Amino acid sequence: MASQVLVAANRGPLSYALAEDGTLSARRGGGGLVSGLSAALAEQPDALWICAALSGADREAVRRGVAEPGVRMLDIDPAVYDDAYNGIANSVLWFLHHHLYDIPREPVFDAEFRRRWASYVTYNGAFAEALAEEAAQGACVLVQDYHLALVPGLLRDLRPDLRIGHFTHTPWASPDFLRMLPDDIRGQLLWGMLGADQVGFHTGEWAREFTASAEPGAPVAVFPLGVDGDELRALAHRPEVDGKLARLREQTRGLKTIVRVDRTELSKNILRGLLAYRELLTVHPEWRGRVVHLASAYPSRQDLEAYRAYTRSVEELAASVNEEFGTADWQPVVVSVEDDFARSLAVYRMADVALVNPVRDGMNLVAKEIPVVSDAGCVLVLSTGAGAYGELREDALTVNPYDVTQTAEALHTALSMPAAERADRTKRLAAAATSLPPAQWLTAQLDALRG
Repeated sequence: MASQVLVAANRGPLSYALAEDGTLSARRGGGGLVSGLSAALAEQPDALWICAALSGADREAVRRGVAEPGVRMLDIDPAVYDDAYNGIANSVLWFLHHHLYDIPREPVFDAEFRRRWASYVTYNGAFAEALAEEAAQGACVLVQDYHLALVPGLLRDLRPDLRIGHFTHTPWASPDFLRMLPDDIRGQLLWGMLGADQVGFHTGEWAREFTASAEPGAPVAVFPLGVDGDELRALAHRPEVDGKLARLREQTRGLKTIVRVDRTELSKNILRGLLAYRELLTVHPEWRGRVVHLASAYPSRQDLEAYRAYTRSVEELAASVNEEFGTADWQPVVVSVEDDFARSLAVYRMADVALVNPVRDGMNLVAKEIPVVSDAGCVLVLSTGAGAYGELREDALTVNPYDVTQTAEALHTALSMPAAERADRTKRLAAAATSLPPAQWLTAQLDALRG
């Protein structure tokens, strides 16, 4: 049956596991975006989510014809997928949009790059063809993120009757950075995006960066994704989270807590955050023995050497701070590298100070999630590089992400803030954070497309 509403994304709402006896089982995906999109699509008749088969078990499910209602997985050749996902999306587009290149050395656009770009075109083409097959006449198609930047243009050629939206969850590269791309590749990228009736971003800043490189009159809209407060609070008060919270409270012995929860992603600025904490302990020695920095840094993209090196640097710097300031009964930094959502929620609940200091970030939902579930209220130290900055800056302590001294002083101010002021700020932050939860975020885009 043809669908009236379709979502296309690299990652789907479920994944498969293959048992030793050959049995396949499906598991729902986690995370606020997947949950929110799933909830919103459940309210749409005959909605369909098209995604890539990411694992061997996923591909086996496709080959066997195993299908969950409302989901279609694409079995894309693994070599093509690796070129498109790691070789282009994560090694080129991500670096461009986040301004991460080490300019004297990178980027290098050579024959190998163009071979990988051909795979990126093939990968996007597979999505466009599947969407064209599955969409009803005049259907709404919502394409997600930089992995699928060419899909709108390709799909427009196949199905001009469709209403197509594309949403980018990252920042968009400034014109100077985008001009690093070879002229023909940059032209393809913009052509792909402008095949959409509506190009969406989290913030006006990212939308302006796009329009500065696109043709005049580009159909741009802003939809700042929020969090579902009720769902998040329910998740944060499950028995599993309560147990982890009790163990963390025992471990920290009632000391003040500065928390951060990130992937070890280059843009998250974890190293400068640790440097700021070290400067706090140096310049304000009164906090020694009175505060613990809980740094959850989940390994990310470890198949790329730049990310493996960054993860090692985070662990080494944390160990250096502990060696410099630690005592027999006080460990200044506790680093967790385990991807444990229940533990993250426990950390959220016990936060006195939340440090979110990315150099450049599409939104950063952690900045919105922590104030929503913090038990006693927390002070948010937020960098100007976070997409959430525009919505949360009035009640956060804002910092230049490169200014370690300013960040250290903001941490001192946050730790010293009176409880009443902290509670008031947290209440206003939580209200702002929940103003456009995922289901409403998606519905707003559909309404705008249909309008």
